[in-house]
Amino acid sequence: MDVQSPDPMKGICLKVASVVTFLCMSTLIKAAGKDIPAGQITFLRSAFAMVPILVFLGLHGQLRDAFRTKDIFGHFKRGFVGILSMGFGFYGLVHLPLPESIALGYALPLFTVMIAAVFLKERVGLYRWTAVLVGLVGVAIISWPRLTLFRSGGMGSSEAMGVLAMLAFGVLGSCAMVLVRKLVQTERTPTIVIYFSLFASLFSLGTLPFGWIALGWQSLVLMALAGFCGGIAQLLLTSSYRYADVSTIAPFEYTSIVLGLVIGYVLFGDVPTRTMLLGTAIVVSAGIFVIFREHRLDLKRRAELRHKLPQG
Repeated sequence: MDVQSPDPMKGICLKVASVVTFLCMSTLIKAAGKDIPAGQITFLRSAFAMVPILVFLGLHGQLRDAFRTKDIFGHFKRGFVGILSMGFGFYGLVHLPLPESIALGYALPLFTVMIAAVFLKERVGLYRWTAVLVGLVGVAIISWPRLTLFRSGGMGSSEAMGVLAMLAFGVLGSCAMVLVRKLVQTERTPTIVIYFSLFASLFSLGTLPFGWIALGWQSLVLMALAGFCGGIAQLLLTSSYRYADVSTIAPFEYTSIVLGLVIGYVLFGDVPTRTMLLGTAIVVSAGIFVIFREHRLDLKRRAELRHKLPQG
């Protein structure tokens, strides 16, 4: 893609548009019903998402180049881990109230810090570790009412399994982000996007023997629309990073919790509890702190690099 001149406001608008579109995707999946297996949801979402992505690349003359790669095994690994994360995320989405599934999904940046410290050997200071620990307290506050053994069904209830699935989504999603960080060193964004959608479709198709169900026309239409929304949201998100820094637009990810509360209440009758709101506030605060801390460290690294460059 062509390099664009900075335009923070345009980047923010594209980011908010991607958040809204991703939320539409989640709402459509939830409306399609919890009886659809997570593997089938993942396949339909990934397969239909390829339609707007391929159309976009074709219109911009980038379709042929998008499939050229220097690291096919890297795409394979990212696709495998990403599809596991997506499957767990969709399971949690259909078995939990919409606002809670969104709030638990906010733990992903916290897990990313931990995964990067362990596997990429990134230096993580006291401030970020503190933010991660505080954020995990917020996750525990949100999760505990669903996990407690004193509720009907205990740990075996669908809601408890939904919470565990969302936590697995966060951990695996963080691993996928680490793999993406490695891919971006040699691969272009369109290549990463198209290969993920392709591998996601192939891997999720492997869940067919484990019990897919016949879908009525209404559920199929909802899933097709969800896939289209997912593909469009990916394109909007990718475009947003062309106009503004990550630290500028990343906090706008959290606008989805407000929209999620409204949609969850209006469409699904999900009434947020005080515990859920408290935990969400803690997780969001910790996530925003991590984002801004990463930004400051990045500015510091750039300044140090400039000082090391020979003056001439």
